[in-house]
Parts: sequence; C-alpha cells; structure tokens
Amino acid sequence: MRGWRPLLRLAWRDVLRSKGRSALVLVLIALPVLAVTTALSVMTTAELSGGEALERRLGAADARISFDGSSSVLHAFDPDTGSAMSEGSHARGLTEAGMAEVLGREVRAIPWRQRQLSIRDGDRSTSAIVSSLDLADPLAEGLARLEEGRLPASPREALVNPAFVDRGVALGDTLTLADGTTLQVVGIGEDAAQKGLPALFAPPGTEAGAPRTGTWLLDAGDVTWPEVRALNEHGATVLSRAVLVDPPPDSELPAELQDYSGSDDGAFAVVVLVVVMVLLEVVLLAGPAFAVTARRQSRTLALMAAVGGTPSQARRTILSIAVVLGGLAALVGVAGGILFARLVAVPVAQHYSSDWFGPFDVPWLWVLVVAAFGLASALLAAAVPARLASRMDVVAVLAGRRGDAAPSRRSPLMGLALLGAGVAGAVLGASEQAGGEVFIASSAIVCVLGMILLVPVVLGALARLGGRLPLPLRYAVRDAVRHRTRTVPAVAAVAATVCGVVALGISTSSDAKESEATYSAQLVHGDGVFTTMDATAEQWTQVEQVLRRELPEATVTPVIGVPERDSFVDVSYRVPGQDTTLLAWAGGTVGTMNLVGDQIPTVLPDISAAERQRGNAALAAGDVVVFTNHPVDAETVRIEGSTWEEGAGEAKTLFGPTTLPATYVEVDDTGSAANGVVPSAVAAELGMEAAIVSVHVSGATVSKEQQEAVEKAVAGIGDYPHFYVERGYVPDDATRLVLWVLGGLGGVLMLGGTLTVTFLALSDARPDLATLAAVGAAPRTRRAVAASYALVVGFVGAVLGALVGFVPGIAVTYPLTRSSGIWTIDGQDMSSVSGVPPTIGPFLEIPWLMIAVVVLGLPLLTALVVGLCARSRLPMVARLD
Repeated sequence: MRGWRPLLRLAWRDVLRSKGRSALVLVLIALPVLAVTTALSVMTTAELSGGEALERRLGAADARISFDGSSSVLHAFDPDTGSAMSEGSHARGLTEAGMAEVLGREVRAIPWRQRQLSIRDGDRSTSAIVSSLDLADPLAEGLARLEEGRLPASPREALVNPAFVDRGVALGDTLTLADGTTLQVVGIGEDAAQKGLPALFAPPGTEAGAPRTGTWLLDAGDVTWPEVRALNEHGATVLSRAVLVDPPPDSELPAELQDYSGSDDGAFAVVVLVVVMVLLEVVLLAGPAFAVTARRQSRTLALMAAVGGTPSQARRTILSIAVVLGGLAALVGVAGGILFARLVAVPVAQHYSSDWFGPFDVPWLWVLVVAAFGLASALLAAAVPARLASRMDVVAVLAGRRGDAAPSRRSPLMGLALLGAGVAGAVLGASEQAGGEVFIASSAIVCVLGMILLVPVVLGALARLGGRLPLPLRYAVRDAVRHRTRTVPAVAAVAATVCGVVALGISTSSDAKESEATYSAQLVHGDGVFTTMDATAEQWTQVEQVLRRELPEATVTPVIGVPERDSFVDVSYRVPGQDTTLLAWAGGTVGTMNLVGDQIPTVLPDISAAERQRGNAALAAGDVVVFTNHPVDAETVRIEGSTWEEGAGEAKTLFGPTTLPATYVEVDDTGSAANGVVPSAVAAELGMEAAIVSVHVSGATVSKEQQEAVEKAVAGIGDYPHFYVERGYVPDDATRLVLWVLGGLGGVLMLGGTLTVTFLALSDARPDLATLAAVGAAPRTRRAVAASYALVVGFVGAVLGALVGFVPGIAVTYPLTRSSGIWTIDGQDMSSVSGVPPTIGPFLEIPWLMIAVVVLGLPLLTALVVGLCARSRLPMVARLD
C-alpha cells in the first residue's frame, strides 16, 4: 500500500462503520466552515461594486461634484473612501459656467442638496433625509425607484420612501418642513442609497442653483483624472464614473496621499488571530475523536507493522480518515453555508440593514480558502494521534496490552518556554503606546500553545495526588492520564475557551470601569435640559408649557445665549496680549457656547459655589465672565464675533473685535459647556443676537416615563429636538450583554467539548467498566465514573484557562484603558502644543462572578449533565474488543 487510494477506501469504510464518531467530527469541522461561508456570502452580497454601485451613487451622471468652501482639495480616486484633505477655506467655488471653463467643454449640471430635517405630518414629527433633486431629470435615473404614484414635478411636491409610509404617511398627505414649507406627497419609492431612515425627494426651488457650495450631478462626458485634479484646485470634490471604472495607477495620486493606505493592518492582524484561535479550537475539539479512532485501529496497525508495514503507512492510515472526514466536512459546510446564506441570512440581514444589498454573491476564492481551512483542521487534529500510532509498541499491542509510547520529556520544557515567552510578550505589549492590543493577542496564542504542552504534566501531578480520592474520581483521573492522546486535547480545548472568555471579560469590565471613572456629568445630577435648533419664540414658549405640564414639581428656566441657526456663529474670547487657549475643551448640552445673562445659569454644573458667587457679582457690575481651566491674571478680554453662512463664500464679522472688562472664572479641568457669559446690557451694545437656546429643568426627579412623555410632546418643535436628563454614569447595557454572551459562549463550548470527550472516553472504556461490573461494582458506578471524568476534564481545563487568561486580560487593560490627558494648546489658531499631558489610567476590573461561574459552576453543571445522561448498565463484554 504505497499509494493513498487503498488507504482512502479503507478510511471511507471506517467512517461508515463508526457513524456516531464520524458524525461528531463532521459536525465539529463543518460548523465553522458553514458559519464563515455564510458570513462571507452576506458581506459580499451587502457590498456593492461595479456599475450597480455607481448607479446608486451617481445615477446616470458622469460625475458628482461638491463644493464645501475649501480653496483646494486632495482626494483619492474614490473621494468617499475618506482619503481626502482640504486646504484653506472660504473659497467661492464654481458656477456651471466655471465648471465648463475648467473642463474646456459644455456641461450640464443639476443641483442635489441633502439635509436632515424634522418633518411634521399633522401631530406627528419625523426626522428625515430631505433631498432637493429633480428625479425626472435623466441624470437622476437610478437614485430612486418609483413604486406608487408619480414623480414630483414642482418644489411643493415630494416623493417619500417606504420608511415614511411605515410612520403613517400616505399619498396625498401634506408634510411641513421645519421652516414652514409644505409639501404634498405625490409618489412613493425606494431610495437607492439607504432604506432604514425616512427619506424625501423634492425638486429644488429657483434659489437652488444660486449658492456656490453644494453638490451637482454633471453631464460632461468622461471626466478624466487630470480634469478631476483641475477641479480639485477650485475646491471641488469629484466622484468620476470614468475614474472609478478605469482608475489610473497609484503613482498619479497626489504625493500627500500616496502613502495613504485604506487598509487597516491592525484589523487584519486581529482577523488572523481570530482565525488561528478558531482553527486551534476546532483541532483540539476534534483531536479526541481521532485519538479514539487511532486506539480502535491499534491492533490493525500492529498487524500491518508485523507483516512489514512502515511507520509512515501507519500515519497515513489515520490521516486518510482525516482526509475523508475533512473533505466531507468542508463540502457539507460550504454547501450548507451558501444555502443558509441564500435562504435565511441574507434576507434577515437585509431586513435589519439600513442599506440596500446587491444581488446574491458568493466569494468563491475565499470559500475555497475556507474549505481548505476545514480540511487542514481535520489533518491537524489527526496529526498527533497518527504520529503516536506510528510509534506504538507492536509486541505489546498484539499481546493485548496498551502500546502507547512514553511521554516526551522535552514537551513540558518547551511548554514552559512558550508560556514564558507569551507572558513576556504580553508585558511588552502592555508597555506599548500604540498597537499593543495586537501584540498581546499574539502573545495569548503563544501562552495557549505553551499551556497545551503542560497539560500532561498537570494531569500526571493530579493522578499522583489523587490516591485517596473516591473510586470514581480516582479512576477518572488515572484513566485521563493513561489516555493522554484524547484527554490532553479535550482539556486544552476547554482551557483555550476559558482563556478567551476570561481575557475578554477582564478587558470588557476594565473598559466599563474606565468609562465610569472618566465620566463627566453634563448637568447637575437629576437636572434636565431641552435643546433644539431653529425654534421660534412661540415654539420655545410651547416647550416651557409642556415641561411645566409634564413636570409640575420642577423649576423650568429658559437659557439665553447666542443661537446657531442656519449659520455657524463663533465668539472668541482672548486675553489681551496673549494667545493662550483658555479652555481645553468647550461645548455641551446647553444649546450654545456663548451665554447671555446677568447671572451664571444654573444649568452649568462644573463651577464651584465660590466661583459662581464671584462670577455673579462680576456680571452685576457689567463685567464679562470668561470660563478658564487655569488661573488668568487679567481684568479685560478681547471679544470678537463672526459667522459663516452657507453660500456666502466668506466669513462675516458680527461684532468687534473689542476689549471689555472681564472676570475669569475657573471651571473643572475637563472643560466647560460654554465659553463665557456676557451681561445683557453689554450684549445689546455689542449687537449680539440673544435668544432662548435651551430650557433648563431642575428641582425634581425626572422619571424615564416623564422623559418619554416630554420627548413625545415636543417632537415636532425645531430641528433635532432633544431632552437630556443627567442620571450620572449608567452602565452600558451592551457591556453587561457582552459579559453574559461571553459566559454563555464559554459555557456552550465547554459543555460541548467536555461532553464530546467524556462520551468518547466512556465508549473507549466499555471493557474496563464491564470488568468493574463483573467484580461487583454497582450500576451507578458507571454514572459516577462518567460524571467524574467530565469534572476532571472541565475543572482542570477551566482552572488552567483562567490562569492563562489573566495574562492577556490584565495586559490588554494597559493599552485599552490608558489615555493621555489634555495638552496645553497655545496660539489663537491652536497651532502649537506644549508640556506633557498627564496619563489617565490604566483601569483594571476583574469580573470575579463571571469567572467563578465559568471555572466552578460550568464544570459542576457538565458533570451533572453527564451523570444524568450516562447509561448505568452495560452488556457484559470481553476485557478486550
């Protein structure tokens, strides 16, 4: 038997003869293949490419051109990939004639403006994406698909998507935009770009083409890369159909972008580590089954050796079974994964996705790699049993004794070396400022490999210490040591699972502890604030009435400041003669960063009583109150206001610069919700536009039910209405869910692995258990032995895994939860930094309850399940099969 063919035929017969064991290996290997094939098919289907993707982004246009006010732009061939850089600001952009001049030919452009607005339909209010676009124009073909009604023909008509219909909007309804504009729904259709959010299309009005900023769809023939670069010089971001269909070589990219890489090396390294861990887990779980197979084949292999068979033929006999099972598992996994993705996974993912998928697609190259992964995992699982089978004592096996070779003395030493290297790598990764997580994850794999080599030593020590244990436990421990080829992979599989669970549990809990320790309250605990944009005075009065009605015990106070409507308003506060930044960070939940009033609003939480009293006295005296994170020795402030309106082309000065009397009030180091407070009289003299920017609620406990009632009552007021209530740090539900999922996943893997190896062991030990029954052992002894074997495998694996899991778990908390504090930023343009920022963290939180459940509770649960499921009586058999 020099070739593989006769061995594969024998392997096929053995697979059919041992159906239970073969089915177990098939499931263990096929399930990961099925899962990965399903995931790949879903991701490939969800990812759009080629002409279909261009149609959803460009319609029938040759290019999409956008101006955001930058004087020049650098971007990659696809500007939507994020590889873009803007230089300068306040550019005026190009008109349609200007685009034609740059391209050197006649062009036609239609405007396409997208905004997110609150839209009212009667008493209901919905936040929607509003697209000002003429869908009847041929250039817009493909951006939306009409399903019912007709396309809008005037700026007062609209087409809505089914997400709007789900909220009660129907043909003929009248919708009201935040600015009071009314639109009649004349059509219903799908938005090609996304489907989850409500979307509305309406033709632009006569003013749509006036601004020089915005987005256009261009009919200009092929827009080449040199023409794209020419448009970039005028501040245009260009998505060109010709460039995406036939991209130029990377050497034609701007020099600033040639070193840019869209790939995430860290993410790729994590994927590789996950694949390695999954492969290791599958190999360890399938290993005991091949070990039992080799044990059953030992007499046949001994007879082969007695008549001249070589060790390589013995190895190939076991490996041929792995080839048959691995190939069959790969085929079943791939076919099942594609079928499951087509019938279940893709429809479910499309239902919950906010984007439209493309046609069903299977990445065949990656699927072949996954199939090879399944075959390789079977071969690796059978490698050690095959090697041990080729080294067995032929005479001992033929004489009816066990012919296992003596354990290697070098393996424990190698295990210690690997474990030490893994610990050292984890320590080194913990000290790295960047990229330490990937280094620690790699070290975790090294630690697991070292632990696997040390499992036989641990089992041997346990057997020597178990002489006084009850018979079932003593038998289970010694049987585990006697059959190391099936026990070691099982213990290692449980340990690898627990290692990952413990490491991820520690990192997740520590991350949550960091969030709690670094949480910065936006308001005084229990207070609330309502904010919105573009609300009228009458609407703010309505908000106050709603709050007083829903929260009768609360104090409702309007907050006055400089509102930000359709334009960005900037009020700068500078110490005369200095360029030092006063605040490390500013901005929050009060609706503006520039307050107006004769007292510091109580909505600001980060001011001490003494500083607040000093600031109120200063406001009463007519001084401007300026917030700062550090002491300032000055009595005046240089103040200036400017605005940037869309389409204006340049900044507009509102007031100043002027120097005014000021008092500097210190706030917490974390920053401030506002830059300062200007007295009402001073604001009027400066020409500052003061109005209500938010409404503060204090003096009462706001329940979640009351908060929901308020949100429902004020939903249609202004743009982006929001009612925030400060409840302090609230643990993220996702964090608790992750811990429970980790524990559940670890439990499933532990239970599955332990049950697998336990029942394989009981099948292999039938002669020994029958002999025990023959010499007077009670029927329940077999149940006790089965439960004891499960307890030994589960407990030893869980303890080893937890000990090893502490290494990467604790190490990863350093790069994960360690961060830098605030730099000192100098210069009005924030162009230079100085000093060394303080280090915050690391934070460490060990989820002892979850670890106790995994390490103690799950092995006991597994032993109980095995004890209840194992058969008490066996038919009498001979000592040896």
